[in-house]
Amino acid sequence: MKTKQQLYNKCNELIDNRLKIIQNNISDIQKALQSETKSSAGDKHETGRAMLQLERERLGNQLAEAKKLQESLRKLQTENTYNKVAFGSLVRTNQLNYFIAVSLGEIKIDNESFYIISPETPVGKLLVSKSVGDQIAFRNSTFVISKIE
Repeated sequence: MKTKQQLYNKCNELIDNRLKIIQNNISDIQKALQSETKSSAGDKHETGRAMLQLERERLGNQLAEAKKLQESLRKLQTENTYNKVAFGSLVRTNQLNYFIAVSLGEIKIDNESFYIISPETPVGKLLVSKSVGDQIAFRNSTFVISKIE
């Protein structure tokens, strides 16, 4: 399987796992809110409910963000090849490798590291529209694009 397809599959897997964890946590909070009964310590009960509701809201925001990542990733075409760096490009440089997709951090495929970044990240903005041989300066280092897939 091509490296780009492996990276795409791994990204999908990471986002799916993130969604499942968030959904399970929301479900647990829902159960806790439903099962919590009014105790004689009314203020303590209300504080506990408020904390659970705040956590549910925070998780709801995380869920929405994870779904946005998933939706963005679905637009990516792994079979496309590029002359210039664009969304969906696998960019190899003389220092690091980048997969221009969604921001997920580092992924290793066959003992090789790839940084999964969004085109909106600082380094992503520098890479977009560049070609093989172009030099990029980022955070006190300079690297050269050696291959775009």
